[in-house]
Amino acid sequence: MKRRMRKGFTLVEILIVVVILGILAAIVIPQFTNASEEASVNSLRADLQTMRSQIELYKVQHLGQLPTVAAFEAQMTDETDINGGTTGALDYGPYLERIPTNQFVNSDVVAAADAAGVGWVYDAAEGTITAATTDYTGALVLSSY
Repeated sequence: MKRRMRKGFTLVEILIVVVILGILAAIVIPQFTNASEEASVNSLRADLQTMRSQIELYKVQHLGQLPTVAAFEAQMTDETDINGGTTGALDYGPYLERIPTNQFVNSDVVAAADAAGVGWVYDAAEGTITAATTDYTGALVLSSY
């Protein structure tokens, strides 16, 4: 007798494939959800590294003087003279095209202290800059990254 050839899959075979796909999705999806936050943190670290290196270059070229808080944006994004001024013989800079936006607080404002609307906290005495970020409660916290 000739046997009739089966075509297609049984319900059990299809269920096994669906269960396997579900297990794989449960493993892979959480890793993708963390990827966007990791990318934001890495971008923030890169921005901080760039600003820190340019502040150091400014210090070297201006005979040990650091940019001031009040004129930070102008001194970093415009050409400057040996004293950090933006008039006269402008032989140095610009060090940054623009102040980067801190995407965690959506601000490019540089200030001496942490406050609402501040993206970067700059200590002119030490020449250090940190990023203002939000914690899980929504409160601003400083992070050196």
